[in-house]
Amino acid sequence: MITAYVFQANKLSIVELNIQDSVPEGTLWLDLYKPEDDEREWLRGYSAEELPDEEDINEIEASARFYQNKDGLHINSLFPQRVGQDVKGVNVSFNLRPQFLVTLREDDVGLIRLLRNYLRLGRLEVQTPQALFLELFNLKVDYLSDLIEDVYSVLDNVGEQVFQSDELDDVFKLITLQEDSNGKIRLSLLDTQRSLRYMQRYYRGKLTEEDLKDLREMLSDIESLMPHSQFIFDKLNFLLDAAMGFSGLQQNKIIKIFSVAAVIFLPPTVIASAYGMNFANMPELEWQWGYPMAIMMMIGSAASTYFFFKRKGWL
Repeated sequence: MITAYVFQANKLSIVELNIQDSVPEGTLWLDLYKPEDDEREWLRGYSAEELPDEEDINEIEASARFYQNKDGLHINSLFPQRVGQDVKGVNVSFNLRPQFLVTLREDDVGLIRLLRNYLRLGRLEVQTPQALFLELFNLKVDYLSDLIEDVYSVLDNVGEQVFQSDELDDVFKLITLQEDSNGKIRLSLLDTQRSLRYMQRYYRGKLTEEDLKDLREMLSDIESLMPHSQFIFDKLNFLLDAAMGFSGLQQNKIIKIFSVAAVIFLPPTVIASAYGMNFANMPELEWQWGYPMAIMMMIGSAASTYFFFKRKGWL
């Protein structure tokens, strides 16, 4: 699907294109979502270099993620995407040209939908491709900040559940899920930082002073978010250790109960074993009150052991 965002006469319009159409005059942004082969071929007609494919977009080497060629500045950036309780990373390819911005993506990105709505409602005043690019990254940094706050909120509840829940399986799953989410958030922060620094270093000659100011503010915000991400990792490790320690205490209590029960019933077992041997020279076997006496001895020995443990505070 090809979507063109056209800015003419101080008015932005959103146009869906097909391969028979040409790029409208005044186009500010071309967004290709899950492009088919014929749509990619259509874009090649407006490109001087080879277009990146899905494998190129997902490359992690810096030389593949940030570079310049005849088509302008190329940046492949990782965008966070909330999927239920999990956070997913989606790579988006940006090609910043003097005329317009081109984006290639294989997955839906919530921030791009948000930017689209802002543009439709006129809540953003952007007139250049680089301003649009920076505005999207500004939304990305704000969203990463919100995700970190969400993880903080979840961890506050996890801290209470560790010491209140008898079933710790859900707690361990929640801690693992938050650790994975925080890792993806931190990876997206680092990727955004690298993208903006590359742009600041190699593209600053084409940016206005206002663009450079926005870029520096985003880098400053990312620097301030990094310690929060590290703190979350430390807190997750603490909660994991606490949950494992609490789980060990619960297991020790159960083992303690079994151990005490075994010791309490040891004297009655000895008595029962002694009178179960049936030797001929055991006078109690012929005694009328032998059986009640053995029963009372077993009950008494068990009760004595129990009260002894109770007095010592072992129960």
